[in-house]
Amino acid sequence: MANPWSGEVALVIDGERHVLKLTLGALAELEAGLESGTLIELVERFEGGAFSSRDVLALIVAGLRGGGWQGSAADLVQAEIAGGPMAAARVAAELLARAFTLPEAG
Repeated sequence: MANPWSGEVALVIDGERHVLKLTLGALAELEAGLESGTLIELVERFEGGAFSSRDVLALIVAGLRGGGWQGSAADLVQAEIAGGPMAAARVAAELLARAFTLPEAG
């Protein structure tokens, strides 16, 4: 189970459940791989709904790698993500939110 208090988000890829997390190392790798802008600009794109599929993929890969996955973006080109692109975008946004805020007490 994904633990929101530690920044984790779950995603099913090719029928297998993965736990994603934006660790400091994953964030550094993500920022280094951004073709334009900074992490703050990436957050602003998500907040404004102006993110790209490249942004979503970069966040998913960073989160997977932060969760211990050893793959790359190329490994996800043919992958089936449960819920499709909308679920991937939701998980990417949740990763950003959980990396920079505490979840609300439920």
